[in-house]
Amino acid sequence: MLPVLLIIVSRWLPVSMQLKTETHIHAEFPVHLIANAMGKVDGLNAKNRKRIMPDPLTEPPAIDPLYEATLYCNIPGIKERSMEGHAPHNLKLLSVQVLIRHGDRYPLYAIPKTKRPDIDCVLDSNRKPSHQYLTDFISHMTKGSNEAQMDGILSSLPRFPSHSYCEMGELTQTGVVQQLRNGQLLREVYLKKHKLLTKDWTAKQLYFESTGKSRTLQSGLALLYGFLPDFDWKKINIKHQWSTIFCSGHCDCPMRNHFLEEEQRRQYSLRVKNINLEKTYISMAKVVGVPTRQLRASNPIDSLLCHFCHNVSFPCTKDGCIDLEHFKVIKSHQIEDEKERHEKQIYSRYAMLATHPLLNQTVNRMLRIANGKKEELFALYSAHDVTLSPVLSSIGLTEARFPRFAARLVFELWSNPEKKKEHYIRILYNGEDVTFQTSFCRGQERRSNQPLCPLDKFVSFVQKGMFVALNSTGYYDACRQRLF
Repeated sequence: MLPVLLIIVSRWLPVSMQLKTETHIHAEFPVHLIANAMGKVDGLNAKNRKRIMPDPLTEPPAIDPLYEATLYCNIPGIKERSMEGHAPHNLKLLSVQVLIRHGDRYPLYAIPKTKRPDIDCVLDSNRKPSHQYLTDFISHMTKGSNEAQMDGILSSLPRFPSHSYCEMGELTQTGVVQQLRNGQLLREVYLKKHKLLTKDWTAKQLYFESTGKSRTLQSGLALLYGFLPDFDWKKINIKHQWSTIFCSGHCDCPMRNHFLEEEQRRQYSLRVKNINLEKTYISMAKVVGVPTRQLRASNPIDSLLCHFCHNVSFPCTKDGCIDLEHFKVIKSHQIEDEKERHEKQIYSRYAMLATHPLLNQTVNRMLRIANGKKEELFALYSAHDVTLSPVLSSIGLTEARFPRFAARLVFELWSNPEKKKEHYIRILYNGEDVTFQTSFCRGQERRSNQPLCPLDKFVSFVQKGMFVALNSTGYYDACRQRLF
């Protein structure tokens, strides 16, 4: 049986919760799911460097909710082409910064009066999906982890999932395997090919930051193990980030909250106009025997997504089952919502202010390394969909799909050894080179003597360009200047 997707929740979260929860936009913005029957689809054509657009040989000519679902679940086992580390042979890789969404997780919500999906979160290398590193990963997580330095709440979190009946929001074995694969892929390119870190790498050369959820910590550790198998725990220092948008000490931004509230009103207005969508929720509510408002508030798609990705039948009751037609209506509305979101650009303004602190940190790290500092050569941020989605929007990747489970966004810094002042940036989303799709490099001509995007363009965009659309000159002013 086929599942359904994330919808707009009618209850809006208060602003005070917006920086602390994964779900305040996860339930608001279009999410793309995955059908197991289409598990061999890769999702991005690695040869296409102009747009993140469908591969005409594999993708349907029209938007297909089942195909989009397949991409979202990101079922391990699909061989993925990666463009990470690809640059002219005369350039040298200086640093890599990786922003990931956690891997596959158990639902955050339960559908009222239905049995929760029966998913086992105990890691077992004999159960699919598995990975060649899984057994060793489990062993490594159980020893020596007390030698690592972990900020605050992180030190009290489990290093890997271990419940025979998954807890709400818990990382699944699929999620662990997804990140082991991510790490292994990056290891092949950045360590074996480009020697980004030497065998005697130091703690100062690695930066690792995670939100305070077990699924993000565990996802980051799984990726790190795939990247650096049997790493020395004494070299690991994991910083805790309380905000899902990684704004650190720069979270006070009234206008960001204003734009978020405007975006929520836009979404609500679009939803209430969709009569067919409301009929669908009424039908689903009758199946499970609860008022429509209660069903909608429980964000049923979150649970149905788990059923879908794990090939578990949708819940049924004596009054019927949630079915494919329900899914199609909700997904169609999401596509319409996503289209209007890009047209009205309220979300893009929110995204600019939400992501500037993180992008500014990214730029400053690149500038330090470009100036000769040999610290934080590999930086890892383990985060959520509500972290990646605004980053994609703010840098102009309007064609990018909503972050799938274990999505990765990579920032590479390159130099020309013959001309030490020349530095370049590459940006990759799930292995696809999207550098020239960004707003700051879209007009850059790729000449034979300068085939990559100059670092200066990214620096200028973050320090000045992001605020042009906000009619301001800096972050502080943009956060406090009311636009009419």
